[in-house]
Amino acid sequence: MILWRLVPWRAQAAPTQPGGALWFPREIQGFGRHDNPDRYGCLYVTQDPISAVAEALAPFRASGTLSRGMLVRAGLPLALARLELDDRPPLVDLDEPRVLVRSDLRPSMVATRERAVTQAYAARLFDEIPEAVGLRWWSTLEASLINLTLFDRVAPHLSVGDVEQLTLVHSTVVEAAELLGLAVSRRS
Repeated sequence: MILWRLVPWRAQAAPTQPGGALWFPREIQGFGRHDNPDRYGCLYVTQDPISAVAEALAPFRASGTLSRGMLVRAGLPLALARLELDDRPPLVDLDEPRVLVRSDLRPSMVATRERAVTQAYAARLFDEIPEAVGLRWWSTLEASLINLTLFDRVAPHLSVGDVEQLTLVHSTVVEAAELLGLAVSRRS
């Protein structure tokens, strides 16, 4: 399975080091949708590169304009990494009604912005389904875009392909900006 991750990128970093495409940033996690750094580190990835970029740019929607500075995190340029996940390890598919029923979840619990709710069910599923390497769920930006939260136990099943630094003219950035209603600033 091909997946996409947006990462603050250090070109010289090894893939599993900070700034690398396969680094699980456990030590700085705790505020994300499925973060439980006391149990696991996680990667937030998508099945569509546009979704990866749109998720990162969504906080800037109110500005109306996308500028170069929005493609930087912690002083590092954002890059789009192509990852490959073996087809063998199972994912908990939160877009599947039977899984929701079996897991005692409702769609509103999956899509809520209440981190206490999403982090709690993620921890529970991590513990209850030890063979699962992550969660599959829909984007709250656009339900047809699929996101995944990969637990650090997935590491042996992941490999990294190309990593491309993002620019204002990168086609994926342009498409994500259109999805979010952001005009691309050519001046900044």
